[in-house]
Amino acid sequence: MTAPPPPPGGLRPVPASVGFMTSPGMPAGPSADSFTPWRTRVCAWLLDYLPVSLLIGIGWAVLAATRETTCVADISEYDLGEFCRADASTVGTVSALAVFPLLALTYLIWNLGYRQGVTGCSIGKSIMGFQLIGEKDGRPIGFAVSLLREFGYLLLLAACGLLWFVAVLYPLWDAKRQTVADKIMSTVCVPLSTAH
Repeated sequence: MTAPPPPPGGLRPVPASVGFMTSPGMPAGPSADSFTPWRTRVCAWLLDYLPVSLLIGIGWAVLAATRETTCVADISEYDLGEFCRADASTVGTVSALAVFPLLALTYLIWNLGYRQGVTGCSIGKSIMGFQLIGEKDGRPIGFAVSLLREFGYLLLLAACGLLWFVAVLYPLWDAKRQTVADKIMSTVCVPLSTAH
């Protein structure tokens, strides 16, 4: 008997034999090795946010490269000479404050909302070989939940950097290697080899 083809997105749901979806006849819980290590998750996060940093950097580079210099000559009796000042251009200001941040936000919504929600893998998670799934059903969590999960991280970071730091370090001592957001949203990260 052959295995059924993978669903759209190319990832299969994690079988119950992985151990984190427990029922009365199953063991209480899996070992930490069943879940993605913290360092791997950090590398995926860095890969996911690298394009954001590049887009924001390009916007600020355009701002710096398109500065306009305005000079005014002193024609008073004191003859102080010419005064020059460099100001941001309209193109630079719009690029740095609107166009490139909007492109970065669009990328984040697509990558960490849609792509991760539908397939379980953001670009970083795909490269690092793991996926984010629901703890109870072993399936990708969907666009809205994935976006809400990421928004929670940003809200925590804005509210208190120390709490955000603790929340993302939580997998270092948690049995299921979950962050605080994973616990709240009932999600886990598992290696892709586990999902097949």
